[in-house]
Amino acid sequence: MTVIAGARIVTPDGVLEDGWLEVSGQRIAGLGTGEPPRPADRDVAGRWLVPGFVDIHSHGGGGGSVVGADPGQVRAFVATHRAHGTTSLMASLVTGSYDDLERDIRALAGMVDDGLVAGIHLEGPWISPARKGAHDESALRAPEPAAVRRLLDAGRGTVRMVTLAPELEYGLDAVRAVVDAGAVAAVGHTDAGYDVARQAIDAGATVATHLFNAMAPVHHRKPGPIVALLEDKRVTVELILDGVHLHPAIARHVRAAAGAGRVALVTDAIDATDIGDGDYVLGGLPVRVTDGEARLVEGGSIAGSTLTMDRAFRFAVEQGGFTVPEAVEATSANPARVLGIGDRVGALATGLQADLVVLDESLRVEAVMSRGSWLPA
Repeated sequence: MTVIAGARIVTPDGVLEDGWLEVSGQRIAGLGTGEPPRPADRDVAGRWLVPGFVDIHSHGGGGGSVVGADPGQVRAFVATHRAHGTTSLMASLVTGSYDDLERDIRALAGMVDDGLVAGIHLEGPWISPARKGAHDESALRAPEPAAVRRLLDAGRGTVRMVTLAPELEYGLDAVRAVVDAGAVAAVGHTDAGYDVARQAIDAGATVATHLFNAMAPVHHRKPGPIVALLEDKRVTVELILDGVHLHPAIARHVRAAAGAGRVALVTDAIDATDIGDGDYVLGGLPVRVTDGEARLVEGGSIAGSTLTMDRAFRFAVEQGGFTVPEAVEATSANPARVLGIGDRVGALATGLQADLVVLDESLRVEAVMSRGSWLPA
């Protein structure tokens, strides 16, 4: 049993001032305001207490990449982001050959079973060559039904999100196949027009992969996928708030247009995260990180990020127009809902997993609890 007291606790029903939270084993046993039921084990003296972050789109960190599915590298990836408050983390693969992807999916599926990662996200190979970003164009493919089944079957239910371009041949059928398999279909890296994007949503797509990035831009006569994804209440939109991928005004616009309840902040982080500037590789392509900004050596496309979710949280509040409770929605509750795990994580409520983050007055991570245990300081 652990009791935390003196906290500003962000719950689904609002902020509890002078709040306490009790943990029993790996779960939250109770919470309230005022005097706790027994003496506190930790008094956080007015700090924020928020749910552990949930990142549905991340490729690496701490020198480790999920590409290749090396257990040591995946553990380094998880440990790096967990130290920044992300207690539930998807392993996002990038475009590769079917053989390589199937191998990685099978290996990562075991890590999902073990609870190391929350699921697998396929970002490619079924994306548009015109909006490929930092993906290997030679490995891009149309989502032929047999190939879609092959990769989904390899995951045994652990492939929980697939990003694809619905305008490709078989694209809309692929959306339906992904949804029928119990995974989330996400529209991204797409050159689709407004109408095709609408068709993808009607076919079951419910996520916009890093909205604005790697998709056809808005034009007043050709609104494109961004407007279709932004205006439909069935769609949750990913935002990468690192100050590189999006201008702060775009974050404020999305928050006003869609509401905080439809935003999921993601990191799109690569292995360079928390390591530093230098030369790296993403999906077989050379990447150079300069001043924390990752770009392909050839062509200069943005190649993921070195973002962590605590930084995205601060950006949302300080520059994106989000309140602290809204930032909690965007970093915890909404992505947990997208993955269908909101009954276990993503909020501070009795019975849920005891994943939580203590943030100081500057919204910097002071302590992290994962499954009822404090991480080493």
